[in-house]
This record gives sequence, C-alpha cells and structure tokens, in this order.
Amino acid sequence: MSTYCISNIYGDYEGYATMLRKIKFCDRDMLYVIGNIIDKGNESLKILRDMMMRINVIPIIGSHEYMAVQCLKYLMKCKEHPDEYPDEAMSRLILDWQYAGGQSTIDEFHKLNKEEQEDIIDYLEEFSLYEEINVKGRDYILVHGGFDNFDPERDPEDYHIDEVVFAVPDYSRIYFKDKTLLTAGELCSSIKNNPVPDRIYKQNNHIAINCGGGNNLAAICLDNMKEYYLTGQ
Repeated sequence: MSTYCISNIYGDYEGYATMLRKIKFCDRDMLYVIGNIIDKGNESLKILRDMMMRINVIPIIGSHEYMAVQCLKYLMKCKEHPDEYPDEAMSRLILDWQYAGGQSTIDEFHKLNKEEQEDIIDYLEEFSLYEEINVKGRDYILVHGGFDNFDPERDPEDYHIDEVVFAVPDYSRIYFKDKTLLTAGELCSSIKNNPVPDRIYKQNNHIAINCGGGNNLAAICLDNMKEYYLTGQ
C-alpha cells in the first residue's frame, strides 16, 4: 500500500488518467486529491465521476470547488425557478468563477440530467476541508491553501473555510514542529528559494505540490517521497 497526493488537475481527464497509470495506482493504495480538480479543461465532471467510484480516493476542497458548489446549486435553483435573478454577491461569484475557468464546468453540468447534477453537487459538498494522516510514522496535514491567521494553539477545525482554501502560506515559516504541512494552492514556481521552481517544494516542514497542472501535473508518494510528473521524470 502506498499513499499519494496530487492536485490542480483542472479538468484534464487524460492527464489525470495518465498520472494514475504512471504511479501504478491500485485498490490497495490511497490517493488524496488536494483541490482544483475542476475547471479550465473540458472533462472536469468526468474526473469527478471517476473519483466518486473509488473509495480509496479522498478529495480535499480547493478554491475552484468552493466556487463551483455554490454556483452549481444556484444554477439548479434557477432551472426550477426561471424568474429568479441572482443578487449582487452571487452575480459576482459566478463571474469570478467563469473568469477562473468555470465556464467549461458549467457547460458540462448543463448536459447532465437532474439526478446526475444532484450527485455531482452532493459529492462536492462531501469534500474535506483538510485531512490529517500518518504515513510511515510521519504526520501530515493536507490542505489546499493553508491557514490564515495561524495560531499553533488553534485547532484546524476552528478555521473558517476562507482562511483555509484561499490562504497562501509563508514557506519560510515552520507552522507545525511535529507535522508536515502539504499544500497545493500556491504555484511551486512562485515560492521564494525553491531550488527547482517548476518542481515539488520540500523544506521547512512544508511540501507544496502545485506545479501548474497540464504537462507539469505532479504527484508525490508520501511513503518514499518519490515525485512524479507527466513530463521530465
């Protein structure tokens, strides 16, 4: 059994499937998907439906899923009540989501029947905010963004979703002395002093795995710290 983490798939089903083959993912393994699974690409919901069928795939919410679940629930409501118009906050959220690449997911969603749409929303609402796991005696906190307004005495459950999903960690700071914080919100190429900017970052009790998706989709095996990329390794 091996434990893997991946993130920022962005609707690229072929990249997702290729990475599963590359890591030789099987029923004995565990895969944590650290957010931003959907949008931009044209097969976001195909990825979600595949994940839904796998009990050994654990999804963690990212900024794109956070926007999507609110907007998709509203779109379903509009279908039942066509005379309803969004308020200013919802209009802004829909526009922000579309600007971030959500239109392709909306287009996919509209092709589903009502039951399929409800299944997708139910699944998105089941995404974890974070996961705490132990692999080979080492403790990890897996979260998409990080922890804004961090306090070592504060329980992770006490953070608001906005403080977690949209947070940008200080990678020069050790947040947990006895745990590794694994994140996927910030691009590895944006992390100061990353020895190899387009590769997974591992320093100061941090692991950052957002290498940009696409051809640079990355995964890591927590059992042996082996890194996987669609190209280059």
